[in-house]
Amino acid sequence: MSMQAVTPLPSAVTAALRSAAAEDQASVVTMAQRLVQTPSRGGIDPYDPVIDLVMSWLAENRLTARRLQGTGAIAVGLACDVPGGHPGPRYVLDACLDTAPFGDPSRWRHPPTSGLIEDGWLHGRGSADSKTAVAIFVHIAARLRSQASRLHGTLTLLFDVDEHTGGFGGAKQYFATADNPGDVAGVMIGYPGTDELIVGSRGVQRAEVTVRGLSGHSGSSHPARSNAVEKAAHLVHALACHQTPAPIDPGLGLAPKLTVTAVHGGEGYTIVPDRCTIKIDVRLTREFDDAAASRLLQEAVTRIDREWPETPRTEISLQQTWPAYKLSEDAPIRMALTTAASRHLPHPPQPKVSGPSNIGNYLAQLGIPATAGLGVRYEGLHGTDERIEIATVPLIQTTYHEAVLTLLGFAA
Repeated sequence: MSMQAVTPLPSAVTAALRSAAAEDQASVVTMAQRLVQTPSRGGIDPYDPVIDLVMSWLAENRLTARRLQGTGAIAVGLACDVPGGHPGPRYVLDACLDTAPFGDPSRWRHPPTSGLIEDGWLHGRGSADSKTAVAIFVHIAARLRSQASRLHGTLTLLFDVDEHTGGFGGAKQYFATADNPGDVAGVMIGYPGTDELIVGSRGVQRAEVTVRGLSGHSGSSHPARSNAVEKAAHLVHALACHQTPAPIDPGLGLAPKLTVTAVHGGEGYTIVPDRCTIKIDVRLTREFDDAAASRLLQEAVTRIDREWPETPRTEISLQQTWPAYKLSEDAPIRMALTTAASRHLPHPPQPKVSGPSNIGNYLAQLGIPATAGLGVRYEGLHGTDERIEIATVPLIQTTYHEAVLTLLGFAA
């Protein structure tokens, strides 16, 4: 992309964007309330009602969305294009429409689907992650429709309803199927938080390890060392010695991390277990990558199997691998968002590489740059009394609106 594409917009244009966001604020908040009031917990609630709500709003504003279908024709998200009047790159505004579970609703100040406004805060599950981002992004798209003749390229809205399950079915359906657009220059993910712009994150490798033993009666006098749970305990202890398997990666500023997250084995009191399953999560860096994590796990497994020669070999099944990534300082989406945020937010967000992975890691695997974590101010993310500060809504809308216009070469 040329440097012209990230040239700041004239002050008169940015002033108009602030005015537009102020005009939209009541509508954005109403839309966010309606979304919060439509439960869409990942893997729990049906997704069609929340998808239909967004598609109806877009249709009322003369924008055409398409439902994204996963395996078995199950809805996994929706996408909507706003094509410009001139050829150019495609940029995506991405947010999730599904949410975390409620936890114990009795502990909430207001019901998780209330959408209630109190003292300048909008309450409810998904208000922060990330239904307010969806409400902001659809209003930006509606504004861009009237500006399309002066845009060079396309804006796409992508809303996933399979994010909190860890499946990311909407994103995978959009980016990794045969009919994907193939021209995506960058993705901006609307995770909440005004203080930081996520420009990278550690990667992740997840593995399921099946430890084998030999079954028998727990009361037997046979001294064989064959208990799969006991064998698994030795493996867990060995892995616990590698919780930080390598030094800090200077490029990311973070070290890799290994965590045993689940152990399942045994069936009762009288049976010596012959099978135990361990789940392992490894956070990767660019210096300690998936190959290094696989070697570490294989070495630990081989050593334990050698110490338990009378038992079957342990099996390793890799479930997911995403690489670590970090955007360069001159990446267009990073520059455009940073410049816009410095104009419209009280304190410019600091670039950060996050410890947890996000959909940006999946996109990095596809060679698509992504930012994350710039959005409305929030409290209680994934916890009790999740809520967002309404006053930050127009600031975030203006920031993203300006960034999109900049990236799409808006002719003022």
